[in-house]
Amino acid sequence: MRQIAKKYKDVELEIVQNLLNSPIHEYRQIGVLILVYKYPKTDNKTRAQIFRIYLKNYDRINNWDLVDISAPHVVGAYLVDKLSRRKILYTFAKSKHLWKKRIAIISTFAFIRNGDFKDALAIAKILLHDTHDLIHKAVGWTLREIGNKNRKEEEKFLMEYYKGMPRTMLRYAIEKFPEKKRKWYLTK
Repeated sequence: MRQIAKKYKDVELEIVQNLLNSPIHEYRQIGVLILVYKYPKTDNKTRAQIFRIYLKNYDRINNWDLVDISAPHVVGAYLVDKLSRRKILYTFAKSKHLWKKRIAIISTFAFIRNGDFKDALAIAKILLHDTHDLIHKAVGWTLREIGNKNRKEEEKFLMEYYKGMPRTMLRYAIEKFPEKKRKWYLTK
């Protein structure tokens, strides 16, 4: 699917929309991957179009793999230098819609890569008590990524919230900690 998406990354956005409209997961995945491959190689006007298409189709980007391969590279990439536009991520995080919430937290990976943790931590806090396992995993993964860049920032968040975190979220967050430290978090 990645090879097909790379081969056809220059197709018109209307064709991508047709792929996203498909009931077939793999077609939607190709559509999402085309957006990912197209995004960095285009002008700002087209990037804004890609961002709008992505948000308009959030309900078709409806599986963890579709979100994870695309949200940081489209939504996050678009918002990296647009601090005032990041409000959309908070709106998504507060939604009852599973994929909106996952898009919100996974998009912050683009910021984390640049050493910007503020929105990732704020959205993680919003999602701390979510009931869905896919959100627990996404938040834990996000915290782990913050820790890969700055362990002190991750641990500052964990020290405040680890006791009330879902177990899966905590396990993902501390996965790369030394064994002794992992055990400490898990037994306290």
